[in-house]
Amino acid sequence: MTDGQDRGGPLAGIRVIELGTMIAGPVAATLLGDFGAEVIKIEPPGVGDPIRHSGPFVGEESLYWNVEGRSKRSVTLDLRLPEGQDVLRALVLHADVLVENFRPGTMERWGLDYTRLRECNPRLIMLSTSGFGQTGPNAARPAYDRISLAFAGFLNMTGYADRAPIRPGTALADYQAALLGAFSLMIALYERDRGGGTGQQIDLSLFEAVFRFTDVMITAYDKLGTPRNRSGNRHFAASPGDHYLTADDKYVAMTVAANNVFRRLCDAIGRTELADDERFSSHIKRVENFDAINAVMIDWFLERSAQEAAAALEAFGVPHSLIFTPADIAVDPHYAARGAIAELNHPVIGKLRLPAIQPHFSNGPAPEMRPAPALGADTDAVLADILGMSADAIASLRACGAA
Repeated sequence: MTDGQDRGGPLAGIRVIELGTMIAGPVAATLLGDFGAEVIKIEPPGVGDPIRHSGPFVGEESLYWNVEGRSKRSVTLDLRLPEGQDVLRALVLHADVLVENFRPGTMERWGLDYTRLRECNPRLIMLSTSGFGQTGPNAARPAYDRISLAFAGFLNMTGYADRAPIRPGTALADYQAALLGAFSLMIALYERDRGGGTGQQIDLSLFEAVFRFTDVMITAYDKLGTPRNRSGNRHFAASPGDHYLTADDKYVAMTVAANNVFRRLCDAIGRTELADDERFSSHIKRVENFDAINAVMIDWFLERSAQEAAAALEAFGVPHSLIFTPADIAVDPHYAARGAIAELNHPVIGKLRLPAIQPHFSNGPAPEMRPAPALGADTDAVLADILGMSADAIASLRACGAA
């Protein structure tokens, strides 16, 4: 590493070239950067990643960018120009990983597809993330998070039966793909360095990242003909379970998925006779009689404040939580004790609180985070230190619009 970029951490010495935009590909790189990998983000000159232009903003600074662009180096290159493509090929010689999430065919049009890049560096591992994958009849279709959630069958089972499907409150497909992307990169790095010594391309689609975690949805349909339709907060393997309104207009999430927990719940609400009620005597029967047992819980919560309800459930070890708002999270002692919210000082907007690096490792904390870089902040340093380019050569790239 050069220019003080080695922050330590278990992935120190791994260099990642990131060509992605927005979330899925870039966050896979962010996760590696969290643990010490050097992430060099390639962005279009004068424009940058679209996430830089996504709100909310403090002045002209995107908070979204500052969460997901942390600890990276920003280099501007126009990959549509031969000069920019030549610089990228040179950088690939010094890289372990390249991450891209363009529509399939884009990298090939630029002469930067994996077949050609591996000629430059046979050890290169390339993560290609797209909505529908690199193959198949839908490969060329554009897709965002919501489209992938729809195609994976997720939206069909999210929400209530009497209204339109509901999207989750965050970019679930993008973030699940980012997690699988980081996971797959670590597998490929391990395989390469354990013995084979060669890289490979990883084909990761957003829809499959969601579909993989739809539990038994397709299996139950295949074997039993059972569809998974929208059923509100009801879960096919938990009863009772809901988001319960309390007397002080708050919501408490609670779910019961085992017989011993149900007995504890009956003790907690002072209805011990329910544990011996034939309708509720087993987990399967409680699921069959969900409306009846859930109605009991709805009434019980409505008669108590959220604090009173939580205290009663806590006393008997019944899984539950107040449905937290950001205001709750900001002051919660458990978040503080876990260090789940990190702080860093941004040169323009000052102190930022953002989700901390996860998970925790017993061998020591992750490297210190660095603020997300300004567009092109590291162009000169990267091109000079890694490629040995002169100031005149870099100026020439800028003059032709390639950097």
